[in-house]
Formats: sequence, structure tokens, C-alpha cells
Amino acid sequence: MRTAIVGGGAAGFFAAINLKEMMPEMQVTVFEGASTVLRKVAISGGGRCNCTNSFKEVVDLSQVYPRGHRLMKRLMKGFSHEDAYRWFESHGVKLVTQDDQCVFPASQDSHTIINLFVNQARQLGITIKTGCKIHSLDDLYDYDFKVITTGGSPRKENLQWLQHEIVTPVPSLFTFNINDRDLQSLMGTVAEHAIVIIPGTKLRASGALLITHWGMSGPAILRLSSYAAHLLAESNYQQPLSINWTGMSEAEVQQTIDEVIGQHPQKQVESIHPCGLSARLWNYLTEKCLAKKAYFRWKELSKKDLNRLVNQMTNDQYLIAGRSVFKDEFVTCGGIALTAVNPATLESKTYPGLYFAGEVLDIDGVTGGFNFQAAWTTAYTVAQSIADKARQ
Repeated sequence: MRTAIVGGGAAGFFAAINLKEMMPEMQVTVFEGASTVLRKVAISGGGRCNCTNSFKEVVDLSQVYPRGHRLMKRLMKGFSHEDAYRWFESHGVKLVTQDDQCVFPASQDSHTIINLFVNQARQLGITIKTGCKIHSLDDLYDYDFKVITTGGSPRKENLQWLQHEIVTPVPSLFTFNINDRDLQSLMGTVAEHAIVIIPGTKLRASGALLITHWGMSGPAILRLSSYAAHLLAESNYQQPLSINWTGMSEAEVQQTIDEVIGQHPQKQVESIHPCGLSARLWNYLTEKCLAKKAYFRWKELSKKDLNRLVNQMTNDQYLIAGRSVFKDEFVTCGGIALTAVNPATLESKTYPGLYFAGEVLDIDGVTGGFNFQAAWTTAYTVAQSIADKARQ
């Protein structure tokens, strides 16, 4: 029997290798339209490949999978992050878990993963055809099983050849343009425990926030961009943004300020930066809301001044004025509608023998290794489904 894997990316190779290990007699061919395979793996995680996550800080999968969390919860019972960890280590790739729960190859080099996939594919006798773009399902007529792992697409029309319901793709995991020169002058400054919110919605994210020369980046912003991907696309990336720079409640910040006043009443406001804020960020915030009073002594501030300061620290307002685009931006939400596939096997409901895995499905995760885990989980599910069906 023959299986065609259309897409030479992470999900494609993982499906091909697992299927071949399950059924050595299966003839498996990977089709890649580009001249090389696994290009996105090479640049992922800053070239280190954040291949999964420990999930220790994940209470509910909706936290990390804005779209597809219910399906992922079901599928991860068959192939979880723990299974992925064991799989890579059993295939010779030592992994390490960072303090932020992100999992990387111990080599800190994405080519460790690439070499594993390519070498394993060759040893198993998997055929790899590069520079071979598939334009129609009819091109695969002589294969018993077809697996689409082409990844995300920025344009809906690029997926029309799949002849299935498509959820319009939009970018996910991007940074925000903020047209504020004073803010941009803080380029390189980090708020370690920020909370970012789109006012008037329930969309919020937390984590480190990095100020850049174009606006804002960092895990908190990337997560919010994922949660709000459709809203931001619909509004042409023009939305208000509220920043809590401290990660603390208003009452907690007020208490901290009161303690500073009690301990350092004679000190200048700008000389003490509470709540773990850097000196640069503190000076920016105090000058923004207090102007010249930022150089007053703490005891000289009025109740109104203190209320403004607390509000500035916990509810700083900006306007998102676009998203930043980079060559390595490739995560999209949208794709094949999950209602179009069997939730247990990921086989098409209308085209027997056709399966989907990876980002081509309407599943996407926040930054931190979750998108790769979705690739491993869906690819393994497809491989197991094909093997089971082939044995019948």
C-alpha cells in the first residue's frame, strides 16, 4: 500500500516516520514543493527549535490553544507532550526543559531535530521528493492514503485545491506597532510580569513584555496577538491596548506605594522604582503622569497624584497601529475547518483516505512549543489511523 505525505515540514516528517515504524511494508513518499525540507524547523525558536512544553503551567488547554483546544485535549490522550518527549529521546535526541517550561534539544540547535528526521526517513526507506508541488488531489489518485501537512497559508485561495471548508487564515503570533516615540525610546526595556489587555473584551495575556523600536514584543504580546488574531485582522490591526506593567492588582500596587512613602518620604519619586520595574521604565511612567512632580519628594505628592501614578502603572493606555512582519513569521490561525474531519482520526469526512495534520488544520497555539506539539499530536494520530485502517 502507498501513502503520500504532501508537505515536507515537521508534521509531514513526523507522520511519515511514525507510519513507517508502525507499518514497515507501507510505501511512504513525502512531497515538498520547495527545494529543501524542514526550513521552518531550522529557524524556529531562534534556531534552537522549541519542540514542546512541559505543560506544567497549563491549567486548561484553551490557555495555549486559542483555536482547537477541545480537539487537542482529545487527541493528546493518544499522543501527549510526555509521549513526544519520550519519542525524541528514544530516537537519540536529548531534551532539556527550561525554567519557563519550554523544551529544547540539549544541543540548542534545531538541526539536531532536522538531522533526526532526515536520517530516520532515509533509514526507513521513505522517499523524499523536493521541488515537487502538488496542485490537485487528482495528482494523488494512485495513492491509497493521502496526508496533507502543508502548514499554514496566509491566503484562503491557496487552500482551495483541498476542496474542503476553509476557515479564513489570518496571522497569529506577531508583535505590535505602537506609534509613540517616547515609548520607543525605551527600546530593549523589559517588564517581566506585564498584563496586556484589549479593553472592552475578555482578551488578555501575561508574561514578559519587551519594548522595541517599533512598539512592543515579548511573550505577553505574542500571546495576546494569538488570542486576538481574528479581532485584530478584522479591525486592520487598529485596537486600544491597556498595559499593567506590574502584573499586580491596583490594590497591591497602592499598598506597595504606601510602603515606599512610609519608608522613604524624603526621597525623590524618580529615585525609587517599586514593583520590580526598571529605572528607565519607572522614569518614563512617572514623567508621563506626574510631569515635573516626578522629581518631587514622595511625601509631597497629593492623593490625586498617587491615584494617577497607580493608574499609570496598572492601566497604561496605547493604540495598536499595525503588526510587525518578519521573514520568519509563519504561524497562522485558520485552515481546514475542524468540522470537516473525523475528530478521532483526522480523516476527511467527505474524501475517504484523505487526512490532515499540523498547521493546515484550524489549530494553533501560543508561543512556547505548543504549535510543534500540535504538529506531533496530529501527525501521530494520522499515522496511527492509517496504520489501523490499512490492517483492516
